[in-house]
Amino acid sequence: MGAHGSSLDEVLAEDMHHWYNKFMRESPSGLITLFELKTMLQMQGMTEEANSYVDQVFFTFDMDGDGYIDFVEYIAAVSLLLKGEINQKLKWYFKLFDQDGNGKIDRDEMETIFKAIQDITRSYDIPPDDIVSLIYERIDVNNEGELTLEEFITGAKEHPDIMEMLTKMMDLTHVLEIIVNGQKKKGVTASV
Repeated sequence: MGAHGSSLDEVLAEDMHHWYNKFMRESPSGLITLFELKTMLQMQGMTEEANSYVDQVFFTFDMDGDGYIDFVEYIAAVSLLLKGEINQKLKWYFKLFDQDGNGKIDRDEMETIFKAIQDITRSYDIPPDDIVSLIYERIDVNNEGELTLEEFITGAKEHPDIMEMLTKMMDLTHVLEIIVNGQKKKGVTASV
């Protein structure tokens, strides 16, 4: 899922008009639906967790909730993930983990997301329950079994190893590269 000789940083540095044209070639309507995103990511045969994760990513990118990712939302997501301040990224991670939208992350929500990420990336180095146990041991100081946004941000910032693990696990550059470089099936490269 590489960028074929071009990194997202280079893509961001390109002329915005050129990048817009590239986006429009892949999505002539100027909008990406959830179905189109799953097609781009070749989600056929993925686990329920992986599908749920992509749904959650999509709905998080779809900032106005209209059921589409438009170019402005896409640019905002790319900017946040690549250039965003640490607090912005942590808030975004929190929103992604908080699947039921109750303002708290429980262990099951976090484990579901980590399982899904591993299914998509095919990287199973550390079992998700081990990752979640470590995070909750360190961050859930009240031992409530759930984290508020404040606990999550404070805990991640106070534990560089957890912050590094979150950053690595939540890296969505492969998803963004697929969108900007075109569908894998088409074999489109970044040299456009």
